[in-house]
Amino acid sequence: MGEQWVTIAAVLLGALTTHATTYAMERQRKRHELVTRWDTHKLDAYGGYVDRVRAGIFLAVQLYEYREGIRASEKSDAELLQELQEGARLRGRSFERVMLLGGDEVVEAAHELNSVVLQIDWQAEGKLEGTLQEWRDRHRAAFREINEFHEAARIDLGVRGSLKGESHPQRDLLLPSARSGGQESAG
Repeated sequence: MGEQWVTIAAVLLGALTTHATTYAMERQRKRHELVTRWDTHKLDAYGGYVDRVRAGIFLAVQLYEYREGIRASEKSDAELLQELQEGARLRGRSFERVMLLGGDEVVEAAHELNSVVLQIDWQAEGKLEGTLQEWRDRHRAAFREINEFHEAARIDLGVRGSLKGESHPQRDLLLPSARSGGQESAG
């Protein structure tokens, strides 16, 4: 009779151990799926935000160059301004997704980037005075902040490596050469 109790106890212990192990593994799998799902949403939000920032900068350049007489446009001043404002609205929506999903460092980097990009918008719109050199400096600052955002996003997503350091030297804006007659073109 004693041997039967030992056998029953061993079977029960085995069943409980199997159940506990299965439960723990299932919990871990679900936790991993949740993290992976959020990482996918974060990646989409971060990529979409940077895409909207870059698109907005492109629209600001079009408006600025048109207003400064650097480049002609088939669109009117009002159309270019409307496109820039719509771009800013869409950038704001993308920023909100970053705010909802991003870690602290990513959100802070997005705030810094927004601050610099708004100055580009304001100079293009004529709300902020500035020289061509200040325009270029604002663009340099924006692209530095884009890189800072990328760095924070990579860390938040657990991507190994860095965009900074000796492996990735600082790069400057790609600008066309100066115009003849000493007048510089915008970049």
